[in-house]
Amino acid sequence: MRKIGFSILICLFFLMSSFQRLEPKSFKLKTIVIDAGHGGKDPGCNGFGSKEKDIALDVALKLGEFIKQNMSDVKIIYTRKSDVFIELHERAAIANRNNADLFISIHVNSGPSGLYGTETFCMGLHKSEQNLEIAKRENSSILMEHDHTKKYDGFDPKSPQSYILFSLYQSAFMANSTKLAAKIEQEFEDTNKRHSRGVKQAGFLVLWKTSMPSVLVETGFLTDTTDANYLKKEKGRIDTAWGIYTAIEDYKRDMEDEE
Repeated sequence: MRKIGFSILICLFFLMSSFQRLEPKSFKLKTIVIDAGHGGKDPGCNGFGSKEKDIALDVALKLGEFIKQNMSDVKIIYTRKSDVFIELHERAAIANRNNADLFISIHVNSGPSGLYGTETFCMGLHKSEQNLEIAKRENSSILMEHDHTKKYDGFDPKSPQSYILFSLYQSAFMANSTKLAAKIEQEFEDTNKRHSRGVKQAGFLVLWKTSMPSVLVETGFLTDTTDANYLKKEKGRIDTAWGIYTAIEDYKRDMEDEE
């Protein structure tokens, strides 16, 4: 009996040790990939003398500097730091190769007259025709890539049917992606006094294969006079980058406190 009892104790000891090894480690936000949309031969949208690729890059670089200055424990990786063309699948691959904890893609919007304000997207199935149109515009960059039909499994950025498949991706990261997106929009609205169009979902190829919480930030409409003038000014771009930074800071605090 004593041998049996001792054997049971030994088994329990190893079992408890195994559970301890399986316990999740405390989460730390270590690496953020910042993606400036478009670039090089792909200008993105244009409006009132500005190009999306230029504004997106400047906001991305400013955001990175804010993080470096205030979060010394966080590594920043840019998908581009100059006016170069980076294929959409490679942007996600950069984040995956570096085991990023967050992927943030920065863009500027375009739309019919009367549309203005910011909106932040998570990967998902579009819930409105306008969300679909935005995704189509941003995804059209792949038409500039060589062999894009092979790289994106035959995806056609102009076909609404192609977007239905996207509802299966990013589900594992949807909650945290939405949490960050909501914080970004809240900062834009409360701190920057911008009109927030809210958190939305759509099938963006740049978010398609990222294996971490990911968002795409539309910082305003270049087709709107007020938004375009705001983003053309240095102060507007600084405030935009600061709004995204403070949202990340809040997200980091929340996530690390939960562990």
